[in-house]
Amino acid sequence: MENLHIGDLTIEVAPAAPDGVISCTWRGKSNERNPPEILKPWFEKLLAAVSEQQGSLEMHFEKIEHFNSSTITALIRLIQLCRKSGVKLVMVYDQTLKWQRLSFDALRVFEKNDDLFHLRFA
Repeated sequence: MENLHIGDLTIEVAPAAPDGVISCTWRGKSNERNPPEILKPWFEKLLAAVSEQQGSLEMHFEKIEHFNSSTITALIRLIQLCRKSGVKLVMVYDQTLKWQRLSFDALRVFEKNDDLFHLRFA
């Protein structure tokens, strides 16, 4: 799977770990006007690769400087895509950064007892 470079945002994809986890590290700023338009096709390709390997996905946000509210919409769609595909998703964030803590705490409503989505802080 290829890294994504769009404007000020880079998402780096690491090769699958021995346990099947594919880690993606977000860097820079997600400040595009309509990030879901660009992120959705990339997410779909990523999920196809993860599903093919019967792996799981970790999104790391500890190194991102900023993302706008439209990016939250894209992340919600990713959560829904993963759940629909049966792919386990973990989002890791920096709880010492107030803006990240507030943004990711809002996503806690998507954590269910199905073990498919979890939030974790670094």
